[in-house]
Amino acid sequence: MKTKNKRILIFNVNWLGDVLFSTAVIRNVRRNFPSSFIACIVPPRCYPILKGNPHLDEIIIFDERDRHRSVFAKLKFIGSLRRKKFDTAFLLHRSLTRALICFLAGIPERIGHRAKKRSFLLTTKITPPHHDSLHRLDYYLDVIEKAGLRVEDRFTEFFMSNEDIKFVDEFLSRNTNKDDFLVAINPGGNWMPKRWPKEHWALFADRLISELGARVVITGGPQDIELAKSIQGLMREKFINSCGIFSLKHLGALAKRADVFITADSGPLHIANAVGAKKIIALFGPTASLVTAPYPLKNVVMLQKDVGCVIPCYVVNCPDNRCMKAITPEDVLEEVKKLKKPSL
Repeated sequence: MKTKNKRILIFNVNWLGDVLFSTAVIRNVRRNFPSSFIACIVPPRCYPILKGNPHLDEIIIFDERDRHRSVFAKLKFIGSLRRKKFDTAFLLHRSLTRALICFLAGIPERIGHRAKKRSFLLTTKITPPHHDSLHRLDYYLDVIEKAGLRVEDRFTEFFMSNEDIKFVDEFLSRNTNKDDFLVAINPGGNWMPKRWPKEHWALFADRLISELGARVVITGGPQDIELAKSIQGLMREKFINSCGIFSLKHLGALAKRADVFITADSGPLHIANAVGAKKIIALFGPTASLVTAPYPLKNVVMLQKDVGCVIPCYVVNCPDNRCMKAITPEDVLEEVKKLKKPSL
């Protein structure tokens, strides 16, 4: 990497929170190569995480679940990459497929963590860290740091437009008052074992409203609409439902406006942290907080109970989900009470 004027590709990871962690890599790569063209490949669901990122010149969609699922589609995608004439690829994902794509696309410099089946496809093989408790953000930064790049800082970024902020402000002005104690809750998540039980959410939200006078906004995507209805059906009080209305950018604007943002370990947790939410309460169960906690920890309270299970746990079909059930509505309510301003 002798020249500072290059065409650089960052082949990113697959999940919202992980892509947010990778924004530290993107920013530090840009700082090392201020005049270079920098592109990043992400799956379509992660596009909003990087949209508007000023450190990128291009965001490329790789949709291996649908659009690029077939061999022919992958070959066509490889051809499009070849025409872009990238000089260097940083592979944050450890998959064989992504290394092979960069190799077939004719990218001469391919840098990533070594793995048994793909090391021969890399020109710079980075020995992965041996620390099981290393945070994901540091794990991704390890790729560029060991490749000789300067890493000056370690934090995530999430960018919203004025239109995104205005949309949320107008939504809240129709549904809340300026002086309301505003609590945003995010009950969904891509992985069922990480979710707090809907019965807990219902009891907790009822008590937030009846005991603390909070205005509660429930947030989530279209896939969470039925979950929100289920939670409302278990409640006496009424919340404000933004499920299916807010995009991820809107969620970021809501998290910044709310007095408290409460969620399990999921992408929205890291969005809230990246935008500088006032207070965040994070509910952890089967995942290791040392590895996937908000980074850096600022204004974040993490709740996790020891129920005798090995953490992290990857039992997708856990019969009782006791690690999440162990966190009670009372536990979370007590944390909110500590955060609530006496004047509200």
